[in-house]
Amino acid sequence: MIFTGVLPAMTTPFDTGMKVDHRFLAQHAAWQLGNGCAGLVMLGSLGEGATLEHEEKIEILKTAVGVAGSKPVIAAISSLSTCGAVTLAKEAEQSGCSGLMVLPPYVYSSDWREMQAHVGSVIAATKLPCMLYNNPVAYKTDFVPTQIAELASEHENLRAVKESAADVRRIAAIRELLDDRLQICVGVDDLLVEGVAAGAVGWVAGLVNAYPAESVRLMELASGGDKDATFALYRWFLPLLRMDTVPKFVQLIKWVQEQVGVGSARVRAPRLEVAGQELAAAQAVFAKAKATRLEIAEKPFADFAAS
Repeated sequence: MIFTGVLPAMTTPFDTGMKVDHRFLAQHAAWQLGNGCAGLVMLGSLGEGATLEHEEKIEILKTAVGVAGSKPVIAAISSLSTCGAVTLAKEAEQSGCSGLMVLPPYVYSSDWREMQAHVGSVIAATKLPCMLYNNPVAYKTDFVPTQIAELASEHENLRAVKESAADVRRIAAIRELLDDRLQICVGVDDLLVEGVAAGAVGWVAGLVNAYPAESVRLMELASGGDKDATFALYRWFLPLLRMDTVPKFVQLIKWVQEQVGVGSARVRAPRLEVAGQELAAAQAVFAKAKATRLEIAEKPFADFAAS
């Protein structure tokens, strides 16, 4: 049961030389877990996995595992090739990860026959429980519910799906075919409440990198049925959560982290930090959110400083 609750899609911090800042990564991960997150998802799209070298990925996983203790660390697995993805999956298992999030290959998207072979090879590469990541908007590969059901019938260790098609009907359709065979995680931030209502039990979240207490509380409220309290928090959070749904979501979420004092806006090229009208729009959203932030108890970031 590792694909439940709030699972941060962790950003990857870089120092001024654009090297991975492992000291900050450990503090950030500990802060997320200390504020109630159920585990960590490393190396995903938000973690800038496509710009990380293989050796950097393994070291990031080791840092996360070292911090997480009994909480699960889930490694996002994607590569330009099936062979590369299989190798990363095996090394993630050796590094102590508790599960895998399996993505389509970078760049190449094709038909079901090829994608079935690709993700099937990765899922079969280890005995770790796996979560299929369906994000047709970003990866141009769409695993429809019947295909997800076929993969589940072929691989016992496929235990979950991160559904990021931005269509809440997909969650209902998966449950219709598979009941509770797979755990379903919401994969886009501004669909959380609707997704939980449709049967999702987990949230692979983005803005949680800056707001873990609010994210955990929103998941609790959405799962608990207090509609008034849920909507009050969701209404405040939604303008920020929508930053997770646009092409520059990595830059925006890291920028928000910097504004709240828990990170840097630095991103690896070809990404550049937001500027101009995009920055002005983000500043307006953040200023309103800061002025109207609800009172939710949060353990301070400084409490988790590395010794």
